[in-house]
Amino acid sequence: MTYSKSKAPLYPKSHLLAASGVAALLSLALLVFPSREVEAKKTFLDLRLDTAAELAAVSEQPLVSLSVERPFAPTDTPIAPELQSLQLKEAEAATEAEPSSKEVVVANGDTLSTVFAKVGLPQATVHDVLASSKEAKQFARLKVGQRLEFELDDQGNLARLRSQLNQLESVELERSGTKYVFKKEQVKPDVSTAYAYGRIESSLFLAAKRAGLSHNLTMDLANVFGYDIDFAMDIRKGDSFEVIYEQKTVAGDRVGTGNILAARFTNRGKSYTAVRYTNKQGNSSYYTADGQSMRKAFIRTPVDFARISSRFSNGRKHPILNKIRAHKGVDYAAARGTPIKSAGDGKVLLAGRKGGYGNTVVIQHGNRYRTLYAHMQGFAKGVRNGSSVKQGQIIGYIGTTGLSTGPHLHYEFQVDGVHVDPLGLKLPMADPIAKNEKQRFLQLSTPLMARMDDERATMLAMKSE
Repeated sequence: MTYSKSKAPLYPKSHLLAASGVAALLSLALLVFPSREVEAKKTFLDLRLDTAAELAAVSEQPLVSLSVERPFAPTDTPIAPELQSLQLKEAEAATEAEPSSKEVVVANGDTLSTVFAKVGLPQATVHDVLASSKEAKQFARLKVGQRLEFELDDQGNLARLRSQLNQLESVELERSGTKYVFKKEQVKPDVSTAYAYGRIESSLFLAAKRAGLSHNLTMDLANVFGYDIDFAMDIRKGDSFEVIYEQKTVAGDRVGTGNILAARFTNRGKSYTAVRYTNKQGNSSYYTADGQSMRKAFIRTPVDFARISSRFSNGRKHPILNKIRAHKGVDYAAARGTPIKSAGDGKVLLAGRKGGYGNTVVIQHGNRYRTLYAHMQGFAKGVRNGSSVKQGQIIGYIGTTGLSTGPHLHYEFQVDGVHVDPLGLKLPMADPIAKNEKQRFLQLSTPLMARMDDERATMLAMKSE
């Protein structure tokens, strides 16, 4: 029996066109979605089937199975338990190594409780922080603009709290078990000396600002010369000052100033000098260039930079009583709440109400001298009958209690029970440099005075060029 060789069947043209379309779609899919692990390759297929012979040739070609690699891994492949456990441990370790960090900038009206609430910490945590130590209570004294840095553990509890107080100081609380440990970091700045010169055109503060002096240095300058110069009354246009002071820097950046080391103030053509000196006992004070104490038994003005609104007079017309009545003191007008300082060391005889004087403080200085401060808004903490006060100590604040037309200080000075004009009084001097330290003082003061002379001469020469 013989078998005839069968020929490949001829498919209808419509089937071949359909097969061609499917092939074209597969090719397009391979071009658009190639495997990430295999380099994409372009395949060109000639889909023109024009003649019957070509159709027959195509039909005799063996069918080729096309395998298309899927670009994405199957989602139903299970992860090995060992790998799953390892991934979980790594995630937990990362959480422990990198606690959640948050920062809050203190806004107006914020308290420690409101700041803690912003990071999701309860009131109980605030209590634990403040109760942890006396030092930790610093965190309750917030300033607008202050930054608080929080670190929370994976349970959302406070792990660490830090705040930069200034360029030199930062405070920190770190949890250790159930307690918080307080730390304070201080950067020790480099200290050098600097020179400044100023000439007064309208006010001391403006002249000092132009000279590069800070507010604190300006106040220190006024306090140094406050025994000889009344800065509320005596300052004139054309007055000048020179200062050698400590300048603090960190990594070349100015971060603050220290003490005035030497100064010269020219008021109404008369020059006053001052040199800071620390004696062998460690006490610091200011002296003239030849060793006389700048400190007097009394300061000239008990209120800084106030305006004299009424002078000492035996025939002044009282502004409220409207009759001639002696004004046995000096009135200093200033804003309500301005601090009032004790003119000298002494004992408080009265801190309370005194008729038309309103809130009044009376201080006895030794046996001969007594001062009175009236119309106060209120008294400073610790100032009461029988308490001791130091020269320059704040004893109260300017107000308008009693018979007063506006906020001011009424200041009286008595010598042996007699009222005297505090502006015209020649103040008693304090002790000069001790004889056994005079040579040591001159070794310090002489170079400082010479430097001021040299600095000023150089500055004037540069201006004249």
